[in-house]
Amino acid sequence: MNSTENINYEDLRAYREINLSNLKHNLLQIESLLNNNCKVMAVVKADAYGHGAVEVSKYLQSLGIMHFAVACIDEAIELRKAGIVGEILVLGYTPTSRKKDLIYYNISQTIVDINYAKELCENEGILDVHIKLDTGMNRLGTKIEDIEELIEIYKNEKLNIKGTFSHLSRADSLLEEDVNFTNSQIDKFYKIIDILEKSNIDVGKIHLQSSYGITNYKNLKCDLVRPGIILYGVSSIPYDKTLDELSLKPVLSLKTKIASVKVIHESETVGYGNNFTSNRDMKIAVATIGYADGYPRGLSRYDFKVLINGHVAKIIGNICMDQMILDVSNIENLKIGDTVTLIGEDKGGYISIDAISEVTNTINNETLTAIGKRVSKIYIK
Repeated sequence: MNSTENINYEDLRAYREINLSNLKHNLLQIESLLNNNCKVMAVVKADAYGHGAVEVSKYLQSLGIMHFAVACIDEAIELRKAGIVGEILVLGYTPTSRKKDLIYYNISQTIVDINYAKELCENEGILDVHIKLDTGMNRLGTKIEDIEELIEIYKNEKLNIKGTFSHLSRADSLLEEDVNFTNSQIDKFYKIIDILEKSNIDVGKIHLQSSYGITNYKNLKCDLVRPGIILYGVSSIPYDKTLDELSLKPVLSLKTKIASVKVIHESETVGYGNNFTSNRDMKIAVATIGYADGYPRGLSRYDFKVLINGHVAKIIGNICMDQMILDVSNIENLKIGDTVTLIGEDKGGYISIDAISEVTNTINNETLTAIGKRVSKIYIK
């Protein structure tokens, strides 16, 4: 679904509203932190953090974004087939047997280590690549101690070097120990860039900052930045105050419907395991969303709240695979088909994704990307 035009909300079981105006606002906020020569590489992996990679990328492309990053080759191919132009970088591993697909769809591939580079070069064809340097995260990337072999990779005629990058593993923390570690990563990165350039190596576009690198380490000299979670208007860590200066606007709201309303009596139980027992006569409602849709079962029995017609309702019993049960005793004139807001604003009330992630002891990245494919997407401006 591309917009709210001609959409019958009554037909929807559960849906997320994607506010493209807020996405544009966040992009402009990010760009305001960059120097004129630095461009945004929008991270749209994991279906754009649950927001819809194709529609989000199309919209960002209309705003002038020409660099995109994904996690795997199939995400990149999906964007190409949808008409996305410009560079698409695969940040993760692609089997060397798919080198032809990378070339055919004009996709840039990350060199994850030296052996991987050698294997890619054994196959026919010249491939666009970005070389990742491991500066201390010890995930993907070539070890910077292997400088001679690294230089040989840059010189290999089967690799067209489009960029060089690394990843800052603690940039979200301002604790002294973490800042010191991040600064050590930054120093290692620029030292190896300096060595390569003094060896007459063209390192391509350099990039080091993802979301928190952009906000907490603003003055780095890079050609690209890689905003992910902040592009979608939220922090990784629930209630993180370090991003307040950006005035981000959440892009996603999550909503569902009421399927049934009934009265239960005192001492009756509700849901699987009979884990809720009423202490009075109550009006309850069944909402059409569950943990198979990515709404966390871990919110069960925490008195977690949702919004209906601007009123607060409490989740009771265990959240089911496809449904959940609500105490709606305080809500008058409730009817089947009424909207339940799980994330977002409803008549002055607000449920934040931070509240969900805090209770389930995770980060907002996981909460967003866990939203299932059964939950429709509606794009509004």
